[in-house]
Amino acid sequence: MHTERRVALITGSAQGLGKMTALHLAAQGIDIVVNYVRSGQEAGELCSRIERLGVRSLAIQGDVASRDDMERLVQAVSERFGGIDILINNAGPFVRERRLFGEYAPEEIDYLMRSNLLGVMQLDHLVLPYMRRRQWGRIVHFGFGHASEARGWPHRAVYAAAKVGLVSFTKTLAVEEAPNGITVNMVCPGDIRGSYKEATIEQAAGMTDTEAPRGRPGTGEDIARVIAFLCEDKSDFLTGNIVDVSGGLDPIRAIVARTTKDPERTAE
Repeated sequence: MHTERRVALITGSAQGLGKMTALHLAAQGIDIVVNYVRSGQEAGELCSRIERLGVRSLAIQGDVASRDDMERLVQAVSERFGGIDILINNAGPFVRERRLFGEYAPEEIDYLMRSNLLGVMQLDHLVLPYMRRRQWGRIVHFGFGHASEARGWPHRAVYAAAKVGLVSFTKTLAVEEAPNGITVNMVCPGDIRGSYKEATIEQAAGMTDTEAPRGRPGTGEDIARVIAFLCEDKSDFLTGNIVDVSGGLDPIRAIVARTTKDPERTAE
C-alpha cells in the first residue's frame, strides 16, 4: 500500500478547468504542481489556496509547446518532490474564431499541433520513467466531445486533427504501460465556458442551458470529479478510455450548413 502523498502535475492549471482539478485533487491529499504560461499571479494565489488544504504546492512557468520548458519543469518537480505520480495534460490552445484550414498561417498550424499533440506526447515521455520506477501512474489527456469517432470538424481542422491523433496515442500508451501500473485515459469536456469553468455543480444547478441536452451548464467540478476518479488507486482497471463529460452535447452538429458568421457553440 502506498503511504506517501502522490504528486500531480497539471498543465495550464492557474485558471479554469485545470484550477478546479488542482483544488479537487488537493482536497484529496495530493501535492499539486501548478503550471502556467502567463498567469503568474493567479498561479501564486492558487498555490496559497492549495497549501491551506494541508498539502504542498509549487508553481512553475512553462509552455507545453516547448520541449525545453517541459524538460525544465519536470526537472524542477523532480528536485522538489522526487517525481510525478499523476500527469493531467489540461493545457492546449483552442482558436474560437471559426476559420477554414486554408486561412491558417503555417506557424499557427505548427503551434496548435505542438501544443495539443506533440507537446503532450513529449511531456508523457518525460514523466514515464518516474511512474515506471514506482510501478504506479495516472495520465489524463484532454479531448473534445465525440473525438473518439474521428469525425471531421469544419472550421476546427487543426485542433481536431491534433486531438483525434491524441485519441489513438491515448489508447496505444494505455496498452503499453498497463503492465507498469500506469493508466492512460482521455476526458472530453463539453461546452464549458467563462465563469462556469471554475464553478461548482451546485452553483449551476439552478441555471438553464437550452442547447445542452442535460439542461444545465457544465462546470469545472463536473470535469474535476471524473479526473479524480480516474486517479484513484482502485481505478487501475480503467485505462484506454475516452470519456465524454458533456451533458449529452455534440459539438459537431449540423455545422456544415453554417457560415463563419454564425454564433459560436463549440467545445473548449
